[in-house]
Amino acid sequence: MDADELRQLQAPLKARYKEHPEAALVTLRAVGRVAQSTVTCAIVTGKPGIPVGLHPAAGGDGLAACSGDMLLEALVGCAGVTLAAVATAMGIELKTAIVSAEGDLDFRGTLGVSREAPVGFSHIRLRFEIDSDAPADKVHKLVELSERYCVVFKTLAQPPAIEVRTLVAGEHAQESAG
Repeated sequence: MDADELRQLQAPLKARYKEHPEAALVTLRAVGRVAQSTVTCAIVTGKPGIPVGLHPAAGGDGLAACSGDMLLEALVGCAGVTLAAVATAMGIELKTAIVSAEGDLDFRGTLGVSREAPVGFSHIRLRFEIDSDAPADKVHKLVELSERYCVVFKTLAQPPAIEVRTLVAGEHAQESAG
């Protein structure tokens, strides 16, 4: 795909969203069915999925996907797609581009071993390795814009409010905001 094809593809969407901002608001959903017997959660999508389970550092066998890995994979996937789209729009040809992410977890937190240990990633490093004939300043601008427009990056960097709703059979829903 070249810049003109991308612009042609996105132009009607951009025009519609400018005229009707509400049309740009989309709710994405993810649903998982918990299997307590195997300590896994099968993600229900329209695509073939794999079970999500405990990381080996938390007692898992390593056969199921780890949600922490999936979070980093979502970040890499989103950043990579965004990088490709922005490079196309900027007319930058990428010989190769590799996006990688790594994050630090202290499993004492998630296992309840230490209240002082955080639950979740304490540090995430996102890396772009880019080979292009474009000048370095354009490549840096490309990465800057990719950060700006990457949904997963922005969500992690500026976390949204999260509403938790619990539905217990035979009871009214209880809500809390996090």
